Amino acid sequence: MRLAEKLLVKPGSKVLLEDIKTDATPGFKEKPDVETILRETAEKMAKLQYLMFAENKRSLLIVLQAMDTGGKDGTIRHVMTGLNPAGVHVKSFKVPSAEEMNHDFLWRIHQAVPPQGDFGIFNRSHYEDVIVVRVHDLVPRPVWKARYAQINAFEHHLVENDVTILKFFLHISKEEQKRRIQDRMEDPERCWKLSPADFKERTYWDDYQEAYADALSKCSTEWAPWYVIPADRKWFRNLAVAEIMLEALESMKMKFPKPSFDPSKLKLR
Repeated sequence: MRLAEKLLVKPGSKVLLEDIKTDATPGFKEKPDVETILRETAEKMAKLQYLMFAENKRSLLIVLQAMDTGGKDGTIRHVMTGLNPAGVHVKSFKVPSAEEMNHDFLWRIHQAVPPQGDFGIFNRSHYEDVIVVRVHDLVPRPVWKARYAQINAFEHHLVENDVTILKFFLHISKEEQKRRIQDRMEDPERCWKLSPADFKERTYWDDYQEAYADALSKCSTEWAPWYVIPADRKWFRNLAVAEIMLEALESMKMKFPKPSFDPSKLKLR
């Protein structure tokens, strides 16, 4: 069985995050030569990125969601490192601005969708509007419950317009999060990333797990699947995301366009 199939949330299935081991490494009995594998994968993805740019018919959107310290930034840094930055759009969705609040919740998301020929990476995404708003009771229950269907329809619209969507939930344990926060507290080069809110958010751990489980269950579709990536072991997280991305790119069967003129009829002087 392919790794993607092992980590896929099958459409229509109910996700129980407590049943998914956060330190699992399916397909690997021991840690492989991660650097070599990632370097080879990066080289292949870079070639396919160039091909996508040349073809200019489709785009790829990567959605990363996780609990705090789950590894979204690390995944981008390690997995996307070989890509041409000119063709990669990374968007981090923070608290909506006043202007964004005056529109529907998907308005700011649609503006960040990558154009044809490019990659897009969402560091957090439209799923904050069925997760954070739910946990912190920012909108009424009927409002966020209706958003699952709205998200599915929105993503279906994107896919019908040649946007391939891959969604990754980086799944870490509460114990691993505690260890990572402690490491940051003791590291003068990283402690600046912490805030009192990080400690407060841990008290909502169970509520977040329930909200994520519902989002994964209700919004993993044939056209925009979710993958739950065991992320306690960073090396496996990186390899899993890279392999699924590469497989998706290879499945597109992209081709270089033919030149708009006949090169044989031109002479260099």
